[in-house]
Amino acid sequence: MTKNEEVERSIITTFRKEIWRNFVKSIGDYDMIQDGDKIAVCMSGGKDSMLMAKCFQELRKHGKQNFEVVYMCMNPGYNEENKKKILDNAKLLDIPINMFETDIFNRVEHIEDSPCYLCARMRRGYLYENAKKLGCNKIALGHHFDDVIETVLMSMLYGAQMRTMMPKIRSTNHPGMELIRPMYLVKEEDILAWKKKNNLTFINCACRFTENCTISDEDGSNSKREEMKQLIKKLRKINPNVDVNIFRSAQNVNLDTLISYVKDGKEHHFLDEY
Repeated sequence: MTKNEEVERSIITTFRKEIWRNFVKSIGDYDMIQDGDKIAVCMSGGKDSMLMAKCFQELRKHGKQNFEVVYMCMNPGYNEENKKKILDNAKLLDIPINMFETDIFNRVEHIEDSPCYLCARMRRGYLYENAKKLGCNKIALGHHFDDVIETVLMSMLYGAQMRTMMPKIRSTNHPGMELIRPMYLVKEEDILAWKKKNNLTFINCACRFTENCTISDEDGSNSKREEMKQLIKKLRKINPNVDVNIFRSAQNVNLDTLISYVKDGKEHHFLDEY
């Protein structure tokens, strides 16, 4: 059995409940794939998107056959070590990766005001544009369950608002394009367990600002997202179900008990109908 075959087998056997079922459930629960879709599976080279790509391959083999997939990777300016690691992993895992070049890192390197935000916006734009060139109508990103609940907490604690990371959204700047997140219900701890079980290593933090943490197993970031990750880790020790409760809170919103909320850009206040 080849390394790739071992990896594929682990997804539908050892991690069938934790990863495979939740991947399929995410797609089904949020109606992410329709007949005739052509999806650009966007791969950053990290563990999440690489696993997502393998799950899509399994879905094509054993599940849905009513859509097309291309495996797309954008190089925003990785150093040669990281670029080689991505290509080597793609070869090891038999993923027909389609890499295209950009100069995003060079363009944001000297920007002092919110470089990470600008970088993310530019990356998203390039992904949409290149997916469209390949004839795709959707891009798939590897955001997982923990990304979702971290977003909820960051919005509350630092943004003073209640919002979440949606499982799918229509692009406002690229008509006809849609973003889907098939790893939406997959927990990061299970992705890490899959990676460890198969003795795999991926690039982690490959940004110019943090190039000292290139190929790594742990996230050494001091970002607000990492802060939320550590907070949730502490809360889980008090209540093991706290992550699920945070997730469900975004689905069980009672408008009758909110001071105000925004719908279609218009603010609604409880006194309006009091």
